[in-house]
Amino acid sequence: MKTVKISAGPFDFLARMEEAEAPKTCAVFSRLLPYRNKIIHVRWSGEAVWIPLGDLDLGLGYENHTSHPSRGDILLYPGGISETEILFPYGSTCFASKMGQLAGNHFLTIIEGQEHFRALGKMVLWEGAQDILFEKL
Repeated sequence: MKTVKISAGPFDFLARMEEAEAPKTCAVFSRLLPYRNKIIHVRWSGEAVWIPLGDLDLGLGYENHTSHPSRGDILLYPGGISETEILFPYGSTCFASKMGQLAGNHFLTIIEGQEHFRALGKMVLWEGAQDILFEKL
């Protein structure tokens, strides 16, 4: 099992790569590590934060995709109807954009740090963008 350390704002998480269910997405994302960006609060999806990636083309299609991720099921939306993005749900989420409902590839699952989900979400909502870093372990 490959794990990724995620540092978001002042919080740390460990995530399992879902290599059996999303092998292409995991392989592409692994090549980006370490990956640093900012997270902002979603506009249409509910209780989640996201990393907008614009028109970045990662050469991915759909695999292990869902519109209703659970808390800690991190999705990578490969683009198409809306912009490419990474979605990090911290509560109830129905993945969507101004174009309507979307489905993203569930490629990471948080396995440690779940107790910080709500605090991270509230911090991003009320204090604005936070740094996020994904690193191989």
